Amino acid sequence: MPEYEYRKSSYSNEKAECVEIATNIPTTIAIRDSKNLTGPSLQIRPATWTAFLASSRVRTGAGRAGASQPVA
Repeated sequence: MPEYEYRKSSYSNEKAECVEIATNIPTTIAIRDSKNLTGPSLQIRPATWTAFLASSRVRTGAGRAGASQPVA
């Protein structure tokens, strides 16, 4: 099993209510719950992670049809 090097987002809060990701293995992105460091992780392909990030950066605004804004 690969040795993942996890990191938390700089947007994380002090209560550790976030996810951690590991990107040090070229063929896999590993994602885990920061509250359960020894628990299971989700492994996905880098292309899937890139698509997820791209789709989460823009959302449709609630007030106007077609309005978009970045999501932090």
